[in-house]
Amino acid sequence: MKNIKYLFGATAVTALILGACGAEESTSEHGSHEESMDHSEMEHSGMDHSSSGEVPESLAEAEDPTYPVDSQAIIRTEHMAGMNGATATITGAFDTTAYAVTYTPETGGDPVENHKWVVHEELDNPGEAPLAQGDEATMNATHMEGMDGATATIDSAEQTTVYMVSYTDTETGNEVQHHKWVTEDELEPLE
Repeated sequence: MKNIKYLFGATAVTALILGACGAEESTSEHGSHEESMDHSEMEHSGMDHSSSGEVPESLAEAEDPTYPVDSQAIIRTEHMAGMNGATATITGAFDTTAYAVTYTPETGGDPVENHKWVVHEELDNPGEAPLAQGDEATMNATHMEGMDGATATIDSAEQTTVYMVSYTDTETGNEVQHHKWVTEDELEPLE
């Protein structure tokens, strides 16, 4: 009888250990899923959709943009939900280097991967543009909570015209004012 109790106890302990390992593995898998999550979902919850419209003093206005200020275009990107397909009113057009960046928010949490876009003028003493893939710089941008002061790793760089846009969120109907940024190839003319 004593051996049966011992065998039963050992089996129960083994089951608990295996169950805990399975739960840890499941958590680990969930963590990696979070890291590879569609960025548009992450941004939608953490992004300050509207802005004051203020831009860095050193950011150069585009001289002859494809989409001039006060013109309209269709947004063809999904940086966050409710953006793709919206009609944008252009509120600013600037020639710069736009970066896709990965960073860990200053407020904590998981790294944000391939955030689009941070412009060269929103980096603290970045030196000459463009920065190369893998370079690091401190951000002075406030597009998302925890972005200001965070260290950005450059994923890609694009010399382009960036646009600040106002639009109506296609999912919520909320007005978004002076959203920063969309690039020229993320817009298309109205039909």
